[in-house]
Amino acid sequence: MTQPQPFTVSQAAATRIASVIAKRKAVATADAAPPAALRVAVEAGGCNGFQYQFTLIGPNDIAADDARIEQGDALVVVDPASLDLLSGAELDFTDKLMGAHFAVNNPNAASSCGCGTSFSVA
Repeated sequence: MTQPQPFTVSQAAATRIASVIAKRKAVATADAAPPAALRVAVEAGGCNGFQYQFTLIGPNDIAADDARIEQGDALVVVDPASLDLLSGAELDFTDKLMGAHFAVNNPNAASSCGCGTSFSVA
């Protein structure tokens, strides 16, 4: 039986995550704790059945059963249910003339919408 490939984070995504978290830490106050990680989740919805959600979270928001993907100075966490749909996928970051965004290159997606945040599985 072949073991599924884990969810990975590209160097471009890790660099951007680390940069965003560092900027947020620089302006953090006692009332607003700085983020510690980027949470990637898959939720029902969107125009194709599932959608990706990206959220900066603090250290207290990391659950014991979350998968932790460390790449350089960046930490990405994924809940177990989302991890099943992200097996073999890669989080990437693109910065082009038309805009910058995170994208998930997901081999499990049978189809996706034009914006790249919604997908369906076969």
